[in-house]
Amino acid sequence: MNMSEQYLAARAVMPELSSKLHPEDTVVQSMPDVSPSKWHLAHVTWFFERFILKVFDKSYWSIDDQYDYLFNSYYYTAGQMHARPKRGLLSRPTLHQIMDYRAHVDAAMMSLIESHGGNPDITARLILGVNHEQQHQELFLTDLKHVLSCNPLRPAYDPQLPASSSVAPADHAFISGANGIQQVGASGNGFAFDNETPRHDALLHEHRIGNRLVTNGEYLEFVRDRGYEKPDLWLSDGWATVNEQGWRQPLYWSEDLESEFTLGGQRDIDLHAPVCHVSYYEADAYARWAGARLPTEFEWEIAASNKPLDGNLMESGYLHPVVGNDEQFFGDVWEWTSSAYAPYPGFVPLDGSLGEYNGKFMCNQMTVRGGSCATAQSHIRPSYRSFFYPDARWQFLGFRLAKDDPG
Repeated sequence: MNMSEQYLAARAVMPELSSKLHPEDTVVQSMPDVSPSKWHLAHVTWFFERFILKVFDKSYWSIDDQYDYLFNSYYYTAGQMHARPKRGLLSRPTLHQIMDYRAHVDAAMMSLIESHGGNPDITARLILGVNHEQQHQELFLTDLKHVLSCNPLRPAYDPQLPASSSVAPADHAFISGANGIQQVGASGNGFAFDNETPRHDALLHEHRIGNRLVTNGEYLEFVRDRGYEKPDLWLSDGWATVNEQGWRQPLYWSEDLESEFTLGGQRDIDLHAPVCHVSYYEADAYARWAGARLPTEFEWEIAASNKPLDGNLMESGYLHPVVGNDEQFFGDVWEWTSSAYAPYPGFVPLDGSLGEYNGKFMCNQMTVRGGSCATAQSHIRPSYRSFFYPDARWQFLGFRLAKDDPG
């Protein structure tokens, strides 16, 4: 696809996702980490306006100068912003006004794309903007799932979404991983975010890595073995969090351990599907209970290299973790690793305000790999990395196991 086609294709997804919602659905903010659907629709539009149109199009005029404050997320070098925990208070502008804002920016962007003459700076920002839009498509769904789960009516986003397969996964086994000096990071072929760079050497010690993800059924054994009540299994912060929050099962599981809330509504737990919506603390505690550990992000990356995209990704319309094939590295759940989210040797953030995109978050968070069932397919690659605080559960987060011994 040319740049115009890529832009229009990316911009069409979120309005399509919104088509199943009522305006009332788009305003709710269920917790500080969640943004209202309406805000996502506006923020990605602001990104193109603020970092492309206002920089490169001298004829561009903003539909409302106040949007620069309302829909800035965290770019302090670009100006002040409305506080993230208070985004649910933005009943105005209305959803209709935000859709008008999108149309206004899209028209200006199409005109600029057609006339920019291959300006490499514009092209680079266009590509980043499209990938940013795709990241927010995923957040749109994960945030919406949390919003709907907090409604006592337990409304389904789309009751027609198919349930996951009931086919049993491959037997769990540990396979030998590569060791020694390995090349990791973005290969330089195609787009990558700055936090995937630069490519560099990493030392891997002898280890084995799980051939697939941990399933609901396996995690249920941990729950029934009173894993949430055994302090020796938990990191100190994890044990404090479990007790403060009253966790006794993964987010969205019912208290009777029979059903879970999905984007398709309340459904029976599929014991063969990957366990999902667990924190780093829970993944780490399960690994210790199972006599294993979580893999490092580089153990994961090397093991995932040259593996097929075996999950069901967002473009398929299948928005639920599924029973994957053996290996199962991509497109079911984001996988917690034991690696802190940190810069690679020689990391250089993007110039200007866009340097705030990733680099300033490289502290106190853990790295996840693999992408989920809500991740855009074009983002799936071995080097792709995201990051969450260790107590995060609302994302599609799961894990696989690893061991230090070579077997």
